[in-house]
Amino acid sequence: MRISRWTKFTVAAAALVLFAGASAFSQSGSTDETRRKVKSKTTPAYPELARRMNVNGKVKIEVVIAPDGRVKSTRVVGGHPLLVQTCQDALKEWKFVPASEETTQIVEFEFHGN
Repeated sequence: MRISRWTKFTVAAAALVLFAGASAFSQSGSTDETRRKVKSKTTPAYPELARRMNVNGKVKIEVVIAPDGRVKSTRVVGGHPLLVQTCQDALKEWKFVPASEETTQIVEFEFHGN
């Protein structure tokens, strides 16, 4: 079977586009240098129902932080529904270091059965 130059070119171009897209996506995350430091935090309680059901895992929440360091809003990115609310409640009590502008970052909590 013979492969034409056009087919080789198309495959190479598609691979280049996919690689460039994956590269751009992987670089879109925030780095530690851009994250706001936490002044005080409250640890979320492990809900009794989740404990009895042995629910484990991570909860990811996007947090919008006001310039004065208060948590302005939260949005659930992922996690078990039994664990999400306790994380949001705890995050609303967190205080961050003040900054010149509003920032957004992802906060991750991990729950273990033990």
